[in-house]
Amino acid sequence: MGPFDFLQKKGSQAIKPQPARIRTETVSILPKPKEALDPRAQRPRIGTVPAIKRAKKVDRNALQPPKARRQDSKKRQISKQPRLESDSDDSFSDDILEASNKRLRISPSVEPDRHRRLRCMKSLSAAEVAMGNMVQAAEIASLQMATKYKPAFPDDPEATHIYLQYPSESAKESFELVTPINSDDFKPLEDIKEVLEIITTCYLPETEATELQDDSHGLLRRLKRAIDRLSGKDYTELIEEWNDKIVSLRNNGTIEKVLDGLNHLDLRLIERILTQTYSRTVSPRIHLLKQYQNGTDNVYGELLPKFVSNILRRDTRLKSNQIFVDLGSGVGNVVLQAALEIGCESWGCEMMDNACDLAELQVKDFRERCRLWGLSAGSIHLERGDFLENKNIGKILQQADVVLVNNQAFTPELNDSLSRLFLDLKEGCRVVSLKSFAPKKITSRNLNSACNVLDVVEKEYYSGSVSWTDPNNGGTYYVSTKDSSKLKMFADAL
Repeated sequence: MGPFDFLQKKGSQAIKPQPARIRTETVSILPKPKEALDPRAQRPRIGTVPAIKRAKKVDRNALQPPKARRQDSKKRQISKQPRLESDSDDSFSDDILEASNKRLRISPSVEPDRHRRLRCMKSLSAAEVAMGNMVQAAEIASLQMATKYKPAFPDDPEATHIYLQYPSESAKESFELVTPINSDDFKPLEDIKEVLEIITTCYLPETEATELQDDSHGLLRRLKRAIDRLSGKDYTELIEEWNDKIVSLRNNGTIEKVLDGLNHLDLRLIERILTQTYSRTVSPRIHLLKQYQNGTDNVYGELLPKFVSNILRRDTRLKSNQIFVDLGSGVGNVVLQAALEIGCESWGCEMMDNACDLAELQVKDFRERCRLWGLSAGSIHLERGDFLENKNIGKILQQADVVLVNNQAFTPELNDSLSRLFLDLKEGCRVVSLKSFAPKKITSRNLNSACNVLDVVEKEYYSGSVSWTDPNNGGTYYVSTKDSSKLKMFADAL
């Protein structure tokens, strides 16, 4: 099951991918083919100004990365627990442990943000702080929910609960040691495992990480054995050993030193924080997101974290001193990701009340959870209502550096009204959308169209990027840059 599949069950009132209205021209992040482009395509026709940059058509199947697992769309079911990570295994597999031995590095294609400071100064130096607004794992998965959960260690009646230490000074998180009866529900032991692996690979130096990951005697391996043997006593003792280890490494400054040496968060860490926040706030109330009207602008769908990360880092090169705006922000997932991954000022506007309520719950938990992980995030601002009429959104759009519009299901009328907002964008602002706003070319007939100020590049996303389509399918999206010069150039040529 792919990430966020639970939001849009196939055959239900899910929004359907729309065919591109503009001839498909792929802009790939992979090396360009050796064939030269047709030189005629590089010269605009007299009397027109091309509005969309075009590249040689490339076979999508040839460029598609190998698929990790075949998906059977007929067996897809609505799940209450999201899986945002690219890794979909639910067990402590040998492959995961082997992969975790490889230290996570910054991609050479990512441009470092020298102004970004990842560490939350207070969380690693202050005294232990209670997490009043953070939802504990034990609150959403416990034996009190007898129809949903059962003991993880049935032969050890005393092994029912643990407190897990994170990198910061914040109070430990409470977990009940239970397993779900329905495999789609939240899995506490899976969450614990992910936390330990990510802290090991992202927060610890090589020597400490190697010791914990040792295939014979490492703590992660011993924890796997305890689960396999259903030994609750060994499991709880190993969690205490972990807690003591992390406290020691924090107190001697090791964790702080590692964080201060980074200028980029690994995507797996970002996905884990977003997943934890979502599973504790949105998942228990997922039924509220099904109350939408198909065929209107009020349809719910999500861009998934890996796709969002590519947009923020590769396509727009957003920086921590800039402003991001999500128009139609839903439950706020992308707003939170931009604030965490980039550290920028992040805005969202949503008009569906249920989605707004869930977004506000997410923000409260997210802020505490970032502190739990010892990380800083950019400021977050959520607005309710129609973004065409919201005064705060109107003002911030004039300062925005990147605007995201998931307009896959927007009506033509809304897209047309939205395009007129772009006249107020500053020069150089980038607009990322699922449908293009710009015409194929500027002509005397469409000279007054607001979209003519946009310089558009069509790009391609691969499978597992959005929630509303088959996980094996990809699609196109558009990155537009506010550039009024081409319109002036055409007008001067008349």
